[in-house]
Amino acid sequence: MTSDRLFVYGTLMRGFDHPMARLLAQHADFMGEASCRGRLVLVKHYPGLLLSEVSSDVVHGELFRLRAGDELLRELDMYEACGEGFPEPTEYLRQLIDVTSSDGATAPAWTYVYNWPVIDLPHIASGRFLEH
Repeated sequence: MTSDRLFVYGTLMRGFDHPMARLLAQHADFMGEASCRGRLVLVKHYPGLLLSEVSSDVVHGELFRLRAGDELLRELDMYEACGEGFPEPTEYLRQLIDVTSSDGATAPAWTYVYNWPVIDLPHIASGRFLEH
């Protein structure tokens, strides 16, 4: 593990009544709101993050510090269907990206990047899943 931080932008955020969101809340400390450079698409009832180099492309989410990092990431990889044993290409890839916290500091954090074709998927222009 090269970072103990995780950036989430969808169903893993606080307030979602989902078993994996509860697992994250139990085993990680909420650090605050954060953002990354990217675009958000609505896949089904959940979003997908597409990385971008365009400065106006911003995805908003939450930053967590993982207490049981490697173990928790393995569980989350299984939830995101990108752990061991899933056929390639997986829907998501866990990647280390630069994330900016609400105080303006930028640091690397893990996140899940969407990895399947996005043709015809609606763009969430606000970059905020909760506002779609």
